Amino acid sequence: MKIVLATRNKKKVEEIQRVLRDDTIELLNLADFPDCPEVVEDGDTFVANAEKKAVEVARATSCHALADDSGLVVDALDGAPGVYSARFAGVDATDKANMDKVLAQLAERPDQKRSARFICVISFATPDGEVNSFSGAVEGIISDTPKGDNGFGYDPIFIPEGFDTTFAQMGAGQKDNMSHRGRALLAFSQGWKP
Repeated sequence: MKIVLATRNKKKVEEIQRVLRDDTIELLNLADFPDCPEVVEDGDTFVANAEKKAVEVARATSCHALADDSGLVVDALDGAPGVYSARFAGVDATDKANMDKVLAQLAERPDQKRSARFICVISFATPDGEVNSFSGAVEGIISDTPKGDNGFGYDPIFIPEGFDTTFAQMGAGQKDNMSHRGRALLAFSQGWKP
């Protein structure tokens, strides 16, 4: 079965391909469908955005589609950046700009006030519009400074609960086993049957 990953983010594609190894599935991505229109993420929840992307990409490609919406939720920032994680510092913001904005807003906060979580919703849609969603989360804290060169997004400032290293300091396998996306993909692989 062919499944289109509804993203153009190369790092996200690599992560999903690593986690979702299945000989019965051929994973494609939007690079394989250059004419597929960009889906506007205008939902106010991770579920709404993931489901919209999956349904629209499945319809546009006539293939099954897998979409995710994920982000960082920081308690001291009233849940921000949340669904705006990719564009927290502006529409075309870099990962560094987004991290810098979070760190600036958390400046001078002690560790007990830096709690956060990564949340991921994976939605799977068929070309006829049927959609199912699966979620994963991981608790942690925000570090004072970025650390590590692996991963992407907010990985250099997120320390998962029970660890003293950021996601960006971990190897891909270690992060995949505990990450929000890894947990959501595990729920998908256990809950979805072709």
